[in-house]
Amino acid sequence: MNGHKKRSLLLVGGGIASLFIAMGVGRFAYTPILPLMLKQQLFSEAGAGALASSNYAGYLAGAIMTSLGTRKENRLTRLKLALVVSVATTAWMGGTDSYALWLALRFVSGFASAVIFVYVSGLVMDGVAGLSKPHHAVGLFYSGVGLGITATGFAVPWLQEQYGWRGTWLGMALVCAVLLALAWTKLREPAGAGVAEARAPLSVPEDRSSLTSFKIRLLIVYGLEGLGYIVTGTFLVAYVQQLSAMHSFSAWSWILAGATAVPSCWLWSLLSARIGSRPALFAAMALQAVGIALPVVYPAWPGVLLGAVLFGFTFMGVTTLTVSWTRQRMPADSGRFVGVLTAVYGTGQVIGPIAAGWIVSGSGHYQEALIGAALIVCAGALATIFPAGRQGAGAETVRPPAVKQ
Repeated sequence: MNGHKKRSLLLVGGGIASLFIAMGVGRFAYTPILPLMLKQQLFSEAGAGALASSNYAGYLAGAIMTSLGTRKENRLTRLKLALVVSVATTAWMGGTDSYALWLALRFVSGFASAVIFVYVSGLVMDGVAGLSKPHHAVGLFYSGVGLGITATGFAVPWLQEQYGWRGTWLGMALVCAVLLALAWTKLREPAGAGVAEARAPLSVPEDRSSLTSFKIRLLIVYGLEGLGYIVTGTFLVAYVQQLSAMHSFSAWSWILAGATAVPSCWLWSLLSARIGSRPALFAAMALQAVGIALPVVYPAWPGVLLGAVLFGFTFMGVTTLTVSWTRQRMPADSGRFVGVLTAVYGTGQVIGPIAAGWIVSGSGHYQEALIGAALIVCAGALATIFPAGRQGAGAETVRPPAVKQ
């Protein structure tokens, strides 16, 4: 193994740990912990939605901050600081019973998540740019989110039984602290960062109107994804626990979602290299819409578990495909637009849980909210294939080489 490949793989390892901490736990541990907090009557379903939206409002703010700054000199320092903040806010969730403080903590945690996601994505993609098959490394990197979700699926029920909701937050924070210590030395600015990006040619010649059409399309698609997927990402476990005779499957639904997310980014990257980014993105979002609706349409264990599998297999795949497609079309200036995309995605995430929480509080069940979310994601899938102008549509059907991801 040559030196560059070894450094790249170590960086990918640090990136996996970062996504585990910030996304798998800092962002998504709330989902399996939520039912116990609701059972303790610490807040209502509307309050649960507000807490989730506070986290995503922080994510939005962090995305806006990163989109405004393109300099790479300080991104490693900011990334490490955000990781420390993510671990601290996870621990603090178990150290208080103040709802107002929970709102603040979830906001700060969301802010840190966005900073970590944008900076570590850029760091890793710069670091693997010189590899012969960078899409394999990128898919491996994004598996960190699924690994974190899977870990919370297994750990949260046990921690809750032993230590209650407070000990669950503190236990997950301890796991993240260990991972942070292990990853700290692996997170390095790659030598010559941005060189490969600057030298990479565009996959097709295109004018400004074509690129503008591409940007508008992707903003619509990714915004609808953020608005729709997050309802299941927040309330899946709580919904399954509400179903009669399905209580024991609630933890498994989240474990399956995380486990199928682990290889999903790599598999969607391979499919994208074969059929193109737009068809792959359409397929991922269409399958996700089915996965969100299936537990409602078929509220028995086959429907619930298959829905969880489809959801887990696609939600990070959509992110991977969106970021990779952006870097393919904008190899020299993708960093800022990824930040803009993340901000639009974050806006959808803020609105989704609040709206879903109101719906659930009014009706007493989650079915309407989940079906609405499925329809929104379906609309996003359709937006990937609607014509966006003659030049834009033509450019987007060209399959760029996988090495430009």
